[in-house]
Amino acid sequence: MKNIQVIDGAVNCVYDIFQATDEEFSAVFPVGEDVAFIDEVYANGNQETLDKAFKAIWTRRIPKVQANGIHGLLFYELESKKPYYPSRRDEEARNPNGSHLR
Repeated sequence: MKNIQVIDGAVNCVYDIFQATDEEFSAVFPVGEDVAFIDEVYANGNQETLDKAFKAIWTRRIPKVQANGIHGLLFYELESKKPYYPSRRDEEARNPNGSHLR
């Protein structure tokens, strides 16, 4: 199982972590990527497959203290974050001017 942290644009977002099977994770995150934006996920994937995957994923919330790592970040309603993740890899996050964030 892989852990996905959901980061929502809602003011009351609590940044939950959900477990996904390898197959479900692959449906959300293209190979080599660990950052995804929900609009792009659905634009590039099969809606039926994704709906089925998310239906299962949402049943597997785990408390943060029980999570053994975070394998992917999934953003909702945060279009403004896209320029910071041009490669859709967390470790390669950059400022819009190209400078490193870390």
